[in-house]
Amino acid sequence: MVPISALDSTLNDVLSHTGAVLFYLLIWGLVFAGTALFLGVFIPFITGDSLLFGSGLVAASTGNINIVILVIGTGIAAFLGDQVGFLLGRRYGRGYLERHGGRRTQSAIIKTESFYRKFGWWSVVIARFMPWARVFVPVVAGVGRMNYYKFLTSNLLGALSWGVGLTLTGYYAATIPGVKSAAYIIAGVLITASIVVGFRTWRIDRAQRKADATARDLEISPPVG
Repeated sequence: MVPISALDSTLNDVLSHTGAVLFYLLIWGLVFAGTALFLGVFIPFITGDSLLFGSGLVAASTGNINIVILVIGTGIAAFLGDQVGFLLGRRYGRGYLERHGGRRTQSAIIKTESFYRKFGWWSVVIARFMPWARVFVPVVAGVGRMNYYKFLTSNLLGALSWGVGLTLTGYYAATIPGVKSAAYIIAGVLITASIVVGFRTWRIDRAQRKADATARDLEISPPVG
């Protein structure tokens, strides 16, 4: 087994050669794409809480990742991702939602619309901590013509509490005795689990879309005989 000190040294060497830049861009890109590009529909876990917590753990375990840069960038990426989702919903309306995903996705959209009507301004903040709602609430808010400045403030609070908050939680968790030495393992498990669950979710959703398309074709096709 490789000593943690040796692992730290090796990671620092790798990150010193532009690795840190790539790490930042990967985290920020996934956070942004999770809502702006609907990536969170198919891989909700790898663009969500586990990603932020894991990135905080890694930042605490190596001197080459600056936690201030990481959390500022993550907060901005989260904020911009929801802004794009809101503007898309406002520009293209309900039809934009209907073009995404199969039956499970459409069911999630219906639940999200009900959630938005119930909580209003707070739905944008609360949704940050709910994988499916996090993706759809910004678009639903845009479709529902939520006041732009109200959305702006709720989005800002959500980005700070979720993007910055969870990343810092992972970072400071690594200061607990026993956690720092296992930080890479914990982060690796979280990321691996996210990929597995996300891939499974994507396969199920794709299969349902194919089944729905087949059912529609059968309804349209005239009877033979």
